[in-house]
Amino acid sequence: MEGKKILVVGAGPVGSLAALYASRRGADVEIYELRDDLRNTDTTPLNFTRSINLALSERGINGLRSAGNPGLLETVLSQTIPMHGRMIHTRSPTGALSEQSQPYDVHGRFQRSVDRGALNRVLLDELESLPNVKLFFRHKMTGADFRRKKAWFEVSSSSDRSNSGGGSSSSSPSDARPKEVEVDFDLMIGADGAHSATRYHMMKFARTDYLQEYIDCLWCEFTMPPTEPGGDFAISPHHLHIWPAGDFMFIALPNLDRSFVCTFFGPVDLFSRLEKGPDSALLEVFDRYFPGVTDHIRPDDLTSQFKRNPHLPLINIKCSPHHFGDSVVIVGDAAHAMVPFYGQGMNAGMESVRVLFSKLDQSPDDAAGALAKYTAERTEDAHTVADLALGNYQEMRHSVTSPLYKLRKSVEETLDKYLPGLGWATQYSRVSFSNMRYSQVVQHSRNQKRILSAVFLVFAALAASGPAAAIYMYAMRSRLTKHINLSWLRR
Repeated sequence: MEGKKILVVGAGPVGSLAALYASRRGADVEIYELRDDLRNTDTTPLNFTRSINLALSERGINGLRSAGNPGLLETVLSQTIPMHGRMIHTRSPTGALSEQSQPYDVHGRFQRSVDRGALNRVLLDELESLPNVKLFFRHKMTGADFRRKKAWFEVSSSSDRSNSGGGSSSSSPSDARPKEVEVDFDLMIGADGAHSATRYHMMKFARTDYLQEYIDCLWCEFTMPPTEPGGDFAISPHHLHIWPAGDFMFIALPNLDRSFVCTFFGPVDLFSRLEKGPDSALLEVFDRYFPGVTDHIRPDDLTSQFKRNPHLPLINIKCSPHHFGDSVVIVGDAAHAMVPFYGQGMNAGMESVRVLFSKLDQSPDDAAGALAKYTAERTEDAHTVADLALGNYQEMRHSVTSPLYKLRKSVEETLDKYLPGLGWATQYSRVSFSNMRYSQVVQHSRNQKRILSAVFLVFAALAASGPAAAIYMYAMRSRLTKHINLSWLRR
């Protein structure tokens, strides 16, 4: 890759990480970003790129670690807050406020809350210090020819920190028309989000299967301030806080300034009724379903934030392939946008970068073959984690209070802790605290579920009495012999 020209479209966390990987391999890297410099506090985020606060877990950490930039991971981790579990907020039958902590992991592993802007600043500062990297902001990709390996960008202003483009330029005599630059490249990496221009233009060349799905859910962001200016956190800082309400929910993640970034998720119809209704309707929903929130966010502030902040949709995107020839590949939300309920969007994107460059490293003289292997492996895993994220929405807004959910979680964690030789683990721990392929995680979880179901049936039979129990146990013996084959767990 040394000496090759790599274009990265999108300067978010995933695109920035991809640029770091390419720069470490000696490539000449140019990053093109639609928005202004993301480190500027006055840069207005586009609605479709506004971000729920990010959870950083093992897959993202491993992606940062594998970038090979000394001190980068430590700098990022120093700006995160550990979250050791979920804190479930409900009301008791008597109406009293109730909080229940549910640790993520029996071994003490945890997620980290990270501010997207802070993470982006660290990555962009690192990139700007490298001699073989150039940054171009306010450059909108308007076209690409992936056979000739050329791309065109519209420059809305002189916004690059040192120059206005990485290729030849043309403009009309009138200032009304923005300047356009033409850029040659050896490989383009598209990390430009769910509404990816890279993917759009790639689909003109690659026969692409594409699925875009909006779920029946909108979200609105709120801020829960510290107890007072310069004061402490209003609630526990080391938890992901959840107020489950069946069809909707409210969550809160801690920030370094001791505030919480909070998100209200709910069906489109509910948002529509609250938008049209009086302020009292919103406060009634919060008082009834999200107990204690109005103790920490003043009612007038709550209603003003609901009116002021956008009500945004959630989208799932699946596509295949993720590349075309040896000229372009898409990563992150451009390839696999997902709903945020497993906290894996950014982590999966960073893992995709690591997997991509491992394939390129394995086949340094066959970029097309490397990209084909990347697509073959990553498509399955991307589709799997997107489905897992959808499934976790049901868990977060409903199942976390279910006795059956708590029982199964307790059994699996007990096996994990006291019988480690079995290799047993919860699905959540494998997703969040390992680097096992997502598709393999699901297969392991299905096998464990079959075993647990069989064991629960045995206990049900033992609870019965008389000859019926004996007959049942005899019938179950062959099933248990088939399913409780623990050799697969040791692999």
